[in-house]
Amino acid sequence: MSIFTCKIGSSDGRITVKEFDAVNADLLRQSLEEQGYVVFELRKKPLQFLLEKGGGRKRIGNKDLLLFNQELLVLLKSGLPIIQALDTILESEGGKLNQILTAVREDVKGGASLSAALEKYPRVFPHLYIASIQAGERTGDLPLTIRRYIAFLKKTEGFKGKVTAALFYPAILVAVATAAVALLLIYVVPTFSAIYAESGSALPVPTQMLISFTTFLKRYLLLFIGIVVVAAGIFRRWKETEAGRYRVDAMKISTPFIGNIATRYAVAGFTRTLATVLGSGIPIVEALRMSVGTLNNRVLERGLLHAVTRVEEGSKLSSALESIKLMPPLALRMLSVGESTGSMEEMLSDISDYFEDEIDRNLHMLTTAIEPAIMIVMGVVIGTIIITMYLPVFKLAGTVG
Repeated sequence: MSIFTCKIGSSDGRITVKEFDAVNADLLRQSLEEQGYVVFELRKKPLQFLLEKGGGRKRIGNKDLLLFNQELLVLLKSGLPIIQALDTILESEGGKLNQILTAVREDVKGGASLSAALEKYPRVFPHLYIASIQAGERTGDLPLTIRRYIAFLKKTEGFKGKVTAALFYPAILVAVATAAVALLLIYVVPTFSAIYAESGSALPVPTQMLISFTTFLKRYLLLFIGIVVVAAGIFRRWKETEAGRYRVDAMKISTPFIGNIATRYAVAGFTRTLATVLGSGIPIVEALRMSVGTLNNRVLERGLLHAVTRVEEGSKLSSALESIKLMPPLALRMLSVGESTGSMEEMLSDISDYFEDEIDRNLHMLTTAIEPAIMIVMGVVIGTIIITMYLPVFKLAGTVG
């Protein structure tokens, strides 16, 4: 979608200028006129490439997609055709999806399938979702497919929420510790140094070093921030290149302890996605290729693509994954059992649950260890700064005694 600046008049005679998200100018004008507005001017906002990434607006959030699918599922189960279901959703508060769904409805009304209409907006609807809808249309049971995707979104969002909650408190501790140290260095230490300068007494070496450091920090703070910003920008640009992304992803999964959690997190998302796609009736090779991107790690993706090639050549999925060391032996045995009994979808979901439980335990251990470590480090740093600044006072007290 694009952003349009519109000058509109309401029925009570007021003229206002507002910004709207819309697929195109014609649909936006039609929508505003249907709402009773007079459109005096409508123009696309310039320089949108500075606000957008990849040539389009970002995808809608999982929560918005979840709400839309829940409404669509209820309406389809009640027996309404697709067009009437979309009309009913559009009559309610459409939110971010309103303009998109209006265009989708017109395409469906013109004879296109729902999946084909959604496929026109790849930056809004994930490829996995479109493929699931397409599979549901193919099997003739669209409500079942949507129900599976809703369950997938709920599980995914729930797991992300757990990870965020586990890391939230340590992040607050680090922020508070950084702010406390910065406050001491930028405001408290210079105050003490001014007092000591007026006294004219010789300062201990540690105190002199700390005062020199804070003086340097205050003098070159803006320069330092500028260097950090430029370096972060260069790093971000490099990270977006294929070589840079590969190096960063390799570092993520090779870092002790953290790498194990990152790998399990990626594999948990992959196995749950694969279970959802296979449950929608999509063939194994196509399902694997669709699910590769959910790993969100170039190193793991490259290994998985080799496994996909082996599956295409006739290997079992468990054997192919064993060759790239993507999963631990227990998960591979579970997958092998699922292949033998024809219950691969259920077994993949169980594997995902297993990984998520492991991540939950690992994160709990990590946060349990990190919280006291942060407190100890913060106490040592702040204590060292305070003691260093009071050394002249202690020295003077010793001389007087």
